[in-house]
Amino acid sequence: MLKIIFLILMSGGIPVAIAMAGASMIYLFWQDTTPPFVVIHRMVSGIDSFPLLAVPFFILAGNLMNNAGITNRIYNYAMALVGWLKGGLGHVNVVGSVIFAGMSGTAIADAAGLGTIEIKAMKDHGYDTEFAVGVTAASATLGPIIPPSLPFVIYGMMANVSVGALFLAGILPGLMMALLMMLTVAYFAHKNGWGADIKFEWPRVIKALVETAVVVGWPLALWALITKLGFPPQLTVFAGLILLFAADRFFSFQAVLPIMTPVLLIGGMTTGLFTPTEGAIAACVWAMVLGLGWYKTLSWKMFVKVCLDTVETTATVLFIVAAASIFGWMLTATGVTTAIASWVLAFTKEPWVFLLIANLLMLFVGCFLEPTAAITILVPILVPICQTLGIDLVHFGLVMVLNLMIGLLHPPMGMVLFVLARVAKLSVERTTMAILPWLVPLLGSLVIITYFPKLVLWLPRQFY
Repeated sequence: MLKIIFLILMSGGIPVAIAMAGASMIYLFWQDTTPPFVVIHRMVSGIDSFPLLAVPFFILAGNLMNNAGITNRIYNYAMALVGWLKGGLGHVNVVGSVIFAGMSGTAIADAAGLGTIEIKAMKDHGYDTEFAVGVTAASATLGPIIPPSLPFVIYGMMANVSVGALFLAGILPGLMMALLMMLTVAYFAHKNGWGADIKFEWPRVIKALVETAVVVGWPLALWALITKLGFPPQLTVFAGLILLFAADRFFSFQAVLPIMTPVLLIGGMTTGLFTPTEGAIAACVWAMVLGLGWYKTLSWKMFVKVCLDTVETTATVLFIVAAASIFGWMLTATGVTTAIASWVLAFTKEPWVFLLIANLLMLFVGCFLEPTAAITILVPILVPICQTLGIDLVHFGLVMVLNLMIGLLHPPMGMVLFVLARVAKLSVERTTMAILPWLVPLLGSLVIITYFPKLVLWLPRQFY
């Protein structure tokens, strides 16, 4: 009965959060056995969680980076690094998304932030609008896979899984996805006879490689000083930051400091310097230091606007979590989750078969529900089955998030689809057709991530 009421409300065009809370309220009135106040109590309890404090701060950090001119720096760095390859701006699109994913945490922010710059640049260089939209949409899915990630925070809270382990689990799969997308760009470049978009110049490429070496070498050097030589951690990190800012001023780096955002987050969490929630606050402080103090591209007036936008987005996300928590509780209380688990386990006890069924279900659900709502509904249903079958919950979290990100590219609820249709001034139908070829590398990545869990779990197992 609960599911029927929910589907009726959804089919009437009611927003998913209101449909979930409304279905729960109507069901309680119909049953007349539980006080309606339970709905409010469970909704409040659903967002009364310390890990969820990370949500507004990660949203704020992404908004600060997006409004502080950081996207232009990322674009210029990616252009210098890979713009000289055939189909150069397609590769720039992917590399830029990899970097921006380490700051935004959401696919929509990636599509709206870098997408505006990249699609315009690709159109100006003669690329088909459909190709520009397709590669931008596909690369935007990297936003929640490469840490930090808002969906990982929500999943970690719902499934009682370490958010830090989820962040580490996304690094290698995210890089693999980026590689497959770049191979797809190379295929289209070869097929259409596209050349490079900038000349190969050693000074520009060497400078980009030096920046890459700094990004990789700086944390490794600090790790060696702290763990191998026994230097005091806080003092070493502080001195390292001073040297990093000095090098940035002397060499006029494009994007070293912004790229350091995920490095600082992952490094701080894996060394125990701060929790994921405290890491979200650290990311905000880092973004403010860069935007207000170092680059001076963020004014206080703009900062206030960013904060107001963050409040609006946070309220939307947390209302969905609150509504989904009462709905998930009702599914459990009415025995729906137990019935589904029993049916699945009666059908198969093979983990690979269950993962296939779960993938198909999540791809379908992702087309109709916003990722936060989908996670909060699906976790109580699917996680107990994973525990029974011995499937690692960190691995399953990455599979779930990738499925739901692919769902963002499809009608009727694909937010990335609608954002890019507006940015590129294309109809939703043409945008959908432009994205279809890019489902090949995305679904290929999903198969690899689903059935080769070692790729996902290798890094988390080194630290957790």
